[in-house]
Amino acid sequence: MIPIAQPLIGEEEQTAVHEVLESGMLASGNIVRAFEEEFADYLGIEHCITTTSGTTALEVALRALGIGPGDKVLTTPFSFIASTNSIVYTGATPVFADIRPDTFNIDPEKIEAALRADSDIKALLIVHLFGQACNMDQIIPLVEKYHLLLIEDCAQSHGAMWKGKPVGTFGDVGCFSFYPTKNMTTGEGGAIVTHDDNLAETCRLLINHGMAVRYHHDLIGYNYRMTNIAAAIGRCQLRKLDRFNQIRRLNGAILTEGIHHSDITTPFVQDDAFFVYHQYTLRIKNDKRDQFTDYLNANDIGYGIFYPLSIPEQKCYQRFGFNTVWPVTDLIKNQVVSIPVHPGLSEEDLDMIVQVVNKFQ
Repeated sequence: MIPIAQPLIGEEEQTAVHEVLESGMLASGNIVRAFEEEFADYLGIEHCITTTSGTTALEVALRALGIGPGDKVLTTPFSFIASTNSIVYTGATPVFADIRPDTFNIDPEKIEAALRADSDIKALLIVHLFGQACNMDQIIPLVEKYHLLLIEDCAQSHGAMWKGKPVGTFGDVGCFSFYPTKNMTTGEGGAIVTHDDNLAETCRLLINHGMAVRYHHDLIGYNYRMTNIAAAIGRCQLRKLDRFNQIRRLNGAILTEGIHHSDITTPFVQDDAFFVYHQYTLRIKNDKRDQFTDYLNANDIGYGIFYPLSIPEQKCYQRFGFNTVWPVTDLIKNQVVSIPVHPGLSEEDLDMIVQVVNKFQ
């Protein structure tokens, strides 16, 4: 079976973790601070605050921005549920705008329609889905026009760019996940990045029980600190990220060049986006997705369906009474299938994937 994802952990990561274990300093410490500095430098941003996950990074970022009960945050209905859960955690209300059918990212035209319909929306939480940046040329003017706070969910887009500028650096905050299937990993973990000194200070307080001075609690905070063990892995992975992304982009190009099928659409790439292919996502037309996934299984090719339900229609959200009809999302959720694109693929794997996909009937 060719897996849909394959974390690449080498001797460097094993050695780095061993050194932390030998030091006895397992919790958050100097290794975490070094990783934060290196990740901030990589993005060209002032501050990085690491956390236990991408989800906690989003929650802390929203709380640090003052988002809470009575506030409305506009976001996408087509993403992993954490992007909306983080809004709900704060007591704020999610509001949704539909996606584009080509990139699967939130549609700027639908953003403006939602803002015109509801002047109480305070913030916009965008998701750079599957490794491709949202169209920031269209989004930033809307943020400025409607005086919004901007949160970038970059959980799937480490190293992705819009016109040469890294995602996560456009808004008030950017949030990353380092889950094992991401373009780089710390095992579990997340990060908040920002240019704002005061916002960074608040985030650091929130992840550390509200403490700036030990046992003196300025805020009611959380234990969302990253460990030195996770950061040791992250430092090694960060040094490999550009190479990993280069391979993902090459693999994506090979798949796009090779796949030719009347029932299958390969990923659309915006001219100004540096797409890092967290996922390589096909659209299977003519109601053939189930047939296609059965066919992939029979041919030992892993796949993923991200995401079979829109966020508003999830069972856990039924009590909120969200609108569950989103025409583009409802179309896309029934067509998408992601196939392997990760850096662990061999030339033989890629050739097999192309041949199998093209022979689908």
